[in-house]
Amino acid sequence: MGTIAARLSPYLWRRTPINLQHRRYSTSSFGRDEQSIEQEAERKVGWLLKLIFAGTATVIGYQIFPYMGDNLMQQSVSLLEVKDPLFKRMGASRLARFAIDDERRMKIVEIGGAQKLLNMLESARDDRTRKESLKALFAISKSDEAAAVLHQAGAISIIRSTPESAEDAEVGKYKSNLLSRFQFLSYDIRS
Repeated sequence: MGTIAARLSPYLWRRTPINLQHRRYSTSSFGRDEQSIEQEAERKVGWLLKLIFAGTATVIGYQIFPYMGDNLMQQSVSLLEVKDPLFKRMGASRLARFAIDDERRMKIVEIGGAQKLLNMLESARDDRTRKESLKALFAISKSDEAAAVLHQAGAISIIRSTPESAEDAEVGKYKSNLLSRFQFLSYDIRS
């Protein structure tokens, strides 16, 4: 076996020099510049694609979320009808946050939120519920039209009949702010 391997080895492992020509690529600064320009272009295209995606998402969001806002406003008004004071406070708190401009304030009045807030204030048994109701009514009353609707609904007498709170000073603050708002609009607050 060893003799056969010795005879075949020159044929199997022939060492003929193969002439490989190695190309040396230039390592000049020109090659590096191309590479850095290419990397920078890839990075800029990546940022461009991210900005296009973010812009598209923003436009779609602005088209969809106004519809959700109306539903949330309606749901918040519906929460005022629940018997549990916690849910009533949550609904009033939401309405106070929604009342950021005259259009939204009037939307709250149109869907019956102002009247339900007055009913909630009238039947409230704890200071936290009164505070959230007064806070929402104050936010709505920043619109002159909404304040007129509140006045016609008898808001001044309901607000004046709200008991003062010994524990929560914010109840008195919102109460006096509402009454001064009605007085500023030239409504008779003595009624």
